[in-house]
Amino acid sequence: MLNTIFHRLLQSVVVIVLMSFVVYMLIGLMPGDPIDLMISSDPRMTAEDAARLRQVYGLDQPLWDRYMAWATGALSGEFGYSRLFGRPVIELMGPRLLNTFLLMLSAWILAVIFGLGLGILAGARQGGIIDTSVNWLAFVSASTPTFWLALLLMILFSVQLQLLPASGFPTSLNAGFGERLRHLVLPVLTLAIFETGAYARYMRAAMMEALNADHVRTARAKGASRVRVVLVHALRNAMIPVVTIMALGFGNQFSGALITETMFSYPGMGKMIFDSVMGNDFNLALVALLFATAMTLAANLIADLAYVMLDPRISYAARPGGAAR
Repeated sequence: MLNTIFHRLLQSVVVIVLMSFVVYMLIGLMPGDPIDLMISSDPRMTAEDAARLRQVYGLDQPLWDRYMAWATGALSGEFGYSRLFGRPVIELMGPRLLNTFLLMLSAWILAVIFGLGLGILAGARQGGIIDTSVNWLAFVSASTPTFWLALLLMILFSVQLQLLPASGFPTSLNAGFGERLRHLVLPVLTLAIFETGAYARYMRAAMMEALNADHVRTARAKGASRVRVVLVHALRNAMIPVVTIMALGFGNQFSGALITETMFSYPGMGKMIFDSVMGNDFNLALVALLFATAMTLAANLIADLAYVMLDPRISYAARPGGAAR
């Protein structure tokens, strides 16, 4: 197991290095650069001033040389400064990461609880009213655009009922925990509702397949109750394919909640990536995207380890030929 974890971590490092190269090249090939933005905002800047600034920031160098200079600094822990905020990239990542983690974890927990619960009920009651209702709700949930859902929630709870604030983050720096929690409710509900439908659909399909397995039929023949058949004999096997979806959803939300964070003006990782790309802030965009990649890889590794806990037959120990079993 430890050998497998080591190899997966090594593969993750290779993926992150390749991603850093690809992302840096793609951002570097975008039209315009930070100096062009300075020129457009200050008409008094001359061509000589622009050339001098490009030389100071190394923008007159070939793209490969600029990437190697960035990579060398990154290996020593120096990720550069953000052009938009004028602060080191690492300092900016901390608060945004904390905000996204709080939003993502809350939404993910709600989506898992309700999505898996509804999926189990639908799979155990195939063809019934519950199954049809869950299918319909899951279809609506997964098909509803997040920006439209966010608008509906804001209109209902902020404008009509005036129960919750429309923004996702308090403007006051002295806001307490309760006030921050009130601002989080609508963005968390938006993400949770969107993810619940997908989890319910996957859980339903996996549960239906697990309930048709031979050992489940045997348990029924021996007189096991419906609850015991579903929760003891079928659920563990049904969870194996769903774990991958849960892990991917957990990792993707670090950068995938862009629309929700923008709609609620929530200062998280997704909005920061969007702002940095639009503002040609190379260092900030690159580090944020690489961190999102690392989170997705970590979630996949956790999912692989969870497989072993769910099914003891799965093992990552190497066979004599080198393959896992």
